[in-house]
Amino acid sequence: MTKRVTVVKLRRIGAGNTNADLQWLGNSLGLFGLRDKDSSCFRIFITLVKRPEAPVSSDEIAERLHLSRGTVVHHLIKLMDSGIVVREKEGYLLREQSLLRLIDDLRKDTESIFAELISVAKEIDENIQ
Repeated sequence: MTKRVTVVKLRRIGAGNTNADLQWLGNSLGLFGLRDKDSSCFRIFITLVKRPEAPVSSDEIAERLHLSRGTVVHHLIKLMDSGIVVREKEGYLLREQSLLRLIDDLRKDTESIFAELISVAKEIDENIQ
């Protein structure tokens, strides 16, 4: 399974404002791009954050947020590729039931990726010397 974990170091603005903090968190994880002019990915992310235990269908998200199903599916795929969202038979939900656990899982993912990179780099160094 290919997973892309993106981390961007950004200055936190508006600390203590939940909406600003959620925007900062998502931007720090590379979830929301400049092309997302109507904040549709952010709005989908918030929908999933607010319902951590109950899967939500793409149709339900589209209807609730007044977005096309295609737009919703596009962003859900991006969120799944980043390891943030998982799909179940009933719909989509965050990988973990809390943001803290989600971030901890992503940290473990990156540690595993770097451990493998270090191992391969060491092997390459040994082979070329």
